[in-house]
Amino acid sequence: MLGFVPPLPQQPGRPPSAGHMIVCGDDALARRLAVELRYVYGERVTLLLPPGRDANSPETPLTQRGRAAALFGRMSAAMNRAGNGGGTTGGSGDTNAGVEAVRIMEAPEPSDDVLEEAGVDRAAALALVYDDDERNIRAALTARRLNPRLRLVIRLYNRKLGQHLEELLDQAAAVAMPGIDPALLDASTTVLSDADTAAPALAATALTGSSKIIQAEGLLLRAAERPPPRPGETADPGLCTLALLSSTTNDPAGAEGSDSSGDEAPQLLPDESAVAAATGRGTVVLEAISRADPDRPATRMGGRGAPLSQVFSRRLRWSALGVAAAALALVIASLLTTEDTAVHSTYLTLLDLLGMNDPAEGAPPARQIIQLLSGIAGLLLLPLLLAAVLEAFGTLRTASSLRRPPRGLSGHVVLLGLGKIGTRVLVRLRELDIPVVVVEEDPDARGIPLARSMHVPTVIGDVTQEGVLEAAKIRRARALLALTSIDTTNLEAALYARSVKPDLRVALRLYDDEFATAVYRTLRTAHPGALTRSRSVSHLAAPAFAGAMMGRQILGAVPVERKVMLFAALEVAGHPQLEGHTVEQAFRAGAWRVLAIDATPPADRTPDLAAMPPYNPDGDAVQPPSGLVWDLHPGYVLRATDRVVIAATRRGLAELLRRQRSVVPRQ
Repeated sequence: MLGFVPPLPQQPGRPPSAGHMIVCGDDALARRLAVELRYVYGERVTLLLPPGRDANSPETPLTQRGRAAALFGRMSAAMNRAGNGGGTTGGSGDTNAGVEAVRIMEAPEPSDDVLEEAGVDRAAALALVYDDDERNIRAALTARRLNPRLRLVIRLYNRKLGQHLEELLDQAAAVAMPGIDPALLDASTTVLSDADTAAPALAATALTGSSKIIQAEGLLLRAAERPPPRPGETADPGLCTLALLSSTTNDPAGAEGSDSSGDEAPQLLPDESAVAAATGRGTVVLEAISRADPDRPATRMGGRGAPLSQVFSRRLRWSALGVAAAALALVIASLLTTEDTAVHSTYLTLLDLLGMNDPAEGAPPARQIIQLLSGIAGLLLLPLLLAAVLEAFGTLRTASSLRRPPRGLSGHVVLLGLGKIGTRVLVRLRELDIPVVVVEEDPDARGIPLARSMHVPTVIGDVTQEGVLEAAKIRRARALLALTSIDTTNLEAALYARSVKPDLRVALRLYDDEFATAVYRTLRTAHPGALTRSRSVSHLAAPAFAGAMMGRQILGAVPVERKVMLFAALEVAGHPQLEGHTVEQAFRAGAWRVLAIDATPPADRTPDLAAMPPYNPDGDAVQPPSGLVWDLHPGYVLRATDRVVIAATRRGLAELLRRQRSVVPRQ
């Protein structure tokens, strides 16, 4: 039984007040994003959903509106329990006091009339998170025309198109409002991809000791996961310790940390005493800072180019070598038995091999014998050349087709699904040089051309059919990543793989986070000797989208088990928790931590730290030095003119932004 879902209070005749946020989408990401904005950041939210059921979960009897209402009801009850128990972070109590319920609207398309009814002309931010890129672009252009000051957060899979769209919409806002200082124009456009946000976390579930990368002003922040030190060893804290992993992270029968795991959950941004007391627990540390290079292509499993070993078989190569050795022996014999020069002897031997020389009727017997032997050797050239031509054509045909899993392959990762998420995960695994075998039912799927170009072994077939996983060498695989768009298919594949190899490491992509948690617990109980992980893409991606709606301050999100830690760039001015305090005093365990200070003068600062430096056509030119200072003295006093890079929890960042809005009102 689903139980009674209380309807949310609706206000169809009351237009939303200014400064609210609008979320438009058609899947779980839209609902999760509305939850983040309402119950973490305390914002007033209008949620626009299409009528009918969720296309990703057609078996669910609830409509989009019903599923959103049920999710908001569960979150509201959880917040009330947390408020009554006094367990809120930082002792701030209920952060949503006085904030009205989420306003839910239904419309098939975000048209002009629908956006005007949602109050886009008075809204502070708009998130367009439809699964269709074209719909998001069309709605973004409409919204920018209706409200040039509107902050836009757009979900796009195409990275290059997203970069061009950001520039276009920001320029359109500046043109629509001439005479206004661009620095004061509160109209920023941020394009994000849920696939890019979730792919590192999904790929990391198949690995141990993996690292996550965050980019800031052309530099790379590497958050590295380290196993617990052995007895007698001292863990290297790196620049700082960002998180303590659950004590049962690598224990198959242990609990995976989440917000509801209590003491077993990972601790984000712990203080020194907590790190010292955490024996036997892995850590996530800020390990290394390096300059970001241009995106290097993912490596091919079959190598680059077409060497002879891939074009011609070993038998053909040995045959060609034998014919060449015979020809060389005939040339040497001709030199020893005749008085010809080496060049002339080689010339005559080649003519004899090709059958182009005249018979040696009046020549010495030795010359006649050499000519006969050369003719016999020449007979071997015709089948050899024919075999070479056939094998070359066969190699070219194979190069344009999908590669089959080789016989001796082992220790690889079996990846199910080459949609948006699976394609990004495949690129991430190949960047780490992890061998992969892909299983995809649709031969025209989005990631098939990429798998072909990277020479990744691919099995075309329905993973639920018997023999498909065996063709992917599942018995010798190190892990299974089930990343199709159908939850039941992922679950069925995981169960079948466990029946074939009980100790297989399994990670499933599931849309609903509660369903992901339930599946994880069941698989952990049924297979206590194997590591099981379940991930919800909407849960991994929503914090980054929500942070972007609060302003262009989010540098990235790092998943820590089932929790998320955010990296952000903030101006110290307007934050009483930072301004006038030392770096050590500004640190709040479990909420935020100052990692770096931008020492660049305010007039010369880059508006967006997450952006790459402008491309320099001179490859040997020296890149401008970064103004970020990472080795901070604990006694440095933060000034109002400083800009800092912080690591924060979701609620910690929400508290900083709420305090900023209360100190600096919106113009």
